[in-house]
Amino acid sequence: MAEYRRFKDRTQAGKLLARELREYTGRADAVVLALPRGGVPVAFAIAQRLGIELDILLVRKLGLPGHEEYAMGAVGSGGVRVLQPGVPGLMGVSAEQVEAVTQRELAELQRRERAYRGAREALALSGRTAILVDDGVATGSTMLAAIRIARGLGPEELVLAVPVAPPQTLAVLEREVDRLVCLSAPPLFRSVGQWYDAFDQTGDEEVQDLLADAWHARTAERQQPKEDRNHATTADAKHDDDGHRA
Repeated sequence: MAEYRRFKDRTQAGKLLARELREYTGRADAVVLALPRGGVPVAFAIAQRLGIELDILLVRKLGLPGHEEYAMGAVGSGGVRVLQPGVPGLMGVSAEQVEAVTQRELAELQRRERAYRGAREALALSGRTAILVDDGVATGSTMLAAIRIARGLGPEELVLAVPVAPPQTLAVLEREVDRLVCLSAPPLFRSVGQWYDAFDQTGDEEVQDLLADAWHARTAERQQPKEDRNHATTADAKHDDDGHRA
């Protein structure tokens, strides 16, 4: 039986993904886009290792009433909504129920936008390389919404990077992006969390702290001489998650 990669935690997963994305090291046109909340620690590790910008793209799962763990779709910034085939109607869910869940999740999305971004300027991707990151993908509906939102912002290249996802979901998402990076694609897939040793819920405070650290570091970095920035990012990219050369 084939063995599939497990991850110690989200930070380790991000460092391992950074090794596969090392060609973007130090590129001013590249930005790592995290899907809060669980995607932020993964994306933070990638951005730190590669020395590139970190930002967020907010998307909320639309849980099936009575079975909220099952995604019947997703909604994202700007009101973009993606529904699974058969919705409404799937498992008896009505159009009114879909709309009620949509409005509830849009309200939460707007709350998080204020909490995480604050007064920071709106996301701008035109002409850039955007690397979408989450801690894993299950059905793919949330990530599909994120991809469509990102595409609408006009990036030159759209990359999807995730630690783990089932093969059938990857087959769908691969058609939607310019490049796909996934470290493990187990066919027997119940949930993202089963592939992590530590998979605690990521809270708002952790997200805010990581974003503040990343944004403060970028501001400080811009004040460094260019040769110092290049040396730092090159040195970071040469080491894997255990501190050894990749």
